[in-house]
Amino acid sequence: MENLLQNQVAVVTGAGSGIGRASALKLAQNGGKIALVDLHKENVEEVKKQIEDMGSEALVLEANVSHPKEVENVYKKTIDQWGRIDVVFANAGINGEVAPIEDLEPEEWDLTISNNLTSTFLTVKYAIPHLKTNGGSIIITSSINGNRIYKNIGMSAYSTSKIGQMGFGKMAALELANYGIRVNMICPGAIETNINENTWKETENLKKVEILIEYPEGNQPLEHKPGKPEQVADLVLFLASKQSNHITGSEIYIDGAESLL
Repeated sequence: MENLLQNQVAVVTGAGSGIGRASALKLAQNGGKIALVDLHKENVEEVKKQIEDMGSEALVLEANVSHPKEVENVYKKTIDQWGRIDVVFANAGINGEVAPIEDLEPEEWDLTISNNLTSTFLTVKYAIPHLKTNGGSIIITSSINGNRIYKNIGMSAYSTSKIGQMGFGKMAALELANYGIRVNMICPGAIETNINENTWKETENLKKVEILIEYPEGNQPLEHKPGKPEQVADLVLFLASKQSNHITGSEIYIDGAESLL
């Protein structure tokens, strides 16, 4: 089988768990050398070992991707290690505070926007000088929230960050097309990840703005259960590889028809 990313270098943020982890492993299985970026480097040590056990290379980089200098340093260290960057997967993010708008504190809003939207801007911005050399692929993890569905009451900050990523990604796709850099956004629905660890829900306050919705059993018509990170990783591989070399500025929904309910 052809290695779709043979000798290419991919930077994956939020690589310690969920979609980021599954995608890092998938890209490595296909010949990629992977810079594993996470807020806590211990989260990616095991991922690095798995990649090395399959005969590929990995670099562990601890960084808060909402801090410019730390993101800039990620690319410096990646270039120092391998001399090139071909794929950037801007995946890190949080659900943040889930609360009615009137109860959402400004600093809680800022935290979600910073971790999701500002981090995407920084991850793309500092990658551009390196991707210009040979062209490449940028993939952004957005969401069905804020783009197709709005029923998740209390997630105004999260949804705003996700639709913001969509607009930013499309602007970037057009701006960077002349350099052969493609930019696409993936929009997962419910996926079995640990993002709930970065979710803070004000359950009592949410009751006052709750809108009751009745659905049939199961939340995803296609498989009647949440998707798996590995299914998203297959999409990331496709968008990272030359198999998608005429696709840019696109949003691709991967939710088992959840958002069509």
